[in-house]
Amino acid sequence: MVLALFLLAHALGLATSLAALMSTRTAQGTLAWILALNALPWIAVPLYWVLGRRRFEGYLVSRRDEDSRLRKTLAEKMREIHPYRVSLPEERGGIRAVEALAALPVLAGNEVELLIDGEAIFESFYQGIEAARDYILVQFYIVKDDQVGRELRDRLAARARDGVRVLFLYDEVGSHGLPDSWGWDLVAAGGQVHRFHSTKGPGNRFQLNFRNHRKVMVVDGIQGWVGGINLGDEYLGRDPKLGELRETHLRIAGPSVLSLQLSFLEDWNWATDQLPELRWEPEPAPSGSDVPVLILPSGPADPMETGSLMVQHAIHMAAHRIWISTPYFVPDGGVMAALRLAALRGVDVRILIPDKPDHLLVGLAGFSYLGGLLEAGVRFFRYEAGFLHAKTMLLDDAASSVGTMNVDNRSLRLNFEITALVLDPDFAEATEAMFEEDFARSRPMTLEEVEEAPFWYRAASRGASLFSPIL
Repeated sequence: MVLALFLLAHALGLATSLAALMSTRTAQGTLAWILALNALPWIAVPLYWVLGRRRFEGYLVSRRDEDSRLRKTLAEKMREIHPYRVSLPEERGGIRAVEALAALPVLAGNEVELLIDGEAIFESFYQGIEAARDYILVQFYIVKDDQVGRELRDRLAARARDGVRVLFLYDEVGSHGLPDSWGWDLVAAGGQVHRFHSTKGPGNRFQLNFRNHRKVMVVDGIQGWVGGINLGDEYLGRDPKLGELRETHLRIAGPSVLSLQLSFLEDWNWATDQLPELRWEPEPAPSGSDVPVLILPSGPADPMETGSLMVQHAIHMAAHRIWISTPYFVPDGGVMAALRLAALRGVDVRILIPDKPDHLLVGLAGFSYLGGLLEAGVRFFRYEAGFLHAKTMLLDDAASSVGTMNVDNRSLRLNFEITALVLDPDFAEATEAMFEEDFARSRPMTLEEVEEAPFWYRAASRGASLFSPIL
């Protein structure tokens, strides 16, 4: 009996090795899985089916699939955005690669507003909810049954009672602690509340490693919000362990809101098999502002590693500076190489990270990457005035991004993410001022700080980095 179980385990390990060989995206990851699956199959086989796969099966990215029901439904309506497409000059040709990654165009006619920290962000949400006349689309990774979560739910329920359609989507893993009862009042008022199921579909039954990390709100197809904030009291500084939580979000009014709406609809269609009627006629910003904006959704259903390629491309495009804010810094090899090369060619590369990470393993793994980058001339700043959660980027003097994507393997490969790229010097100037204020509240790191860290910490850091493919 023992021999039979032993042989069965190794047969399963061999069979799963073939799956890893055909689906794991890096040579290092493939080799590691194959060795583990054949040496310790009774442990590695279940781990692989929970954590090992890199493709989210069954999710159809309608922006890329000419035969999808959603693509066919929207094809005629989305043609109306073409007059707002931006004709990019040759020197901006690098943006064309980002358009190809996004499978969405840069659109003009937008107004953008940089929202800094929770109080300003939630107030903007509430104003948008009150302005709604037809529908409100809401999506968050983490939703908590606390004061912040209940207030936004109650405001949505009030609008639903006014006849406004409310569609609310949240990630089943990120919001695992959210009781079903949280949404009852909203549903009773006429809204719809659904989970994004990463385990939906026969091929995903045990796959818990994917997350929908997007945070999006759309009102009537004419206003939209995207950025890093979730629904929880800690985003208003009410968590004594985290302190003041530093966050950035973006409000958009104009044609690019339809790109946010399309991303939401893809996720909603996956979760519910529904295609609600929405407004698809582009409306330019009422202020007359004409800011070009590109919305870039990325995720594990994409044919390429969209998130990682976008970050690498931005770094390679930088002529004189690239500043990045990220709470979790566990980059892949491509991003590491791009950062080194940018610093070596004289680009001002600055990376803003929290002084005290909120996840021990992620913080340890990230530390292992700092020394080599500091040696190359990359500058790191550790934010000390609370916990930094903002995910922003400033490229030279004319391009900025605000979104949900961290510079870690989970965001670059495993999560569904969404980023807004704003091509506007005035917005870049506002982003620069925000970064400068954050740098003033941070301490610069030195190479000596890394080299003089205790041996046990450096060893633990290198050990933690072995888990970076799943962090």
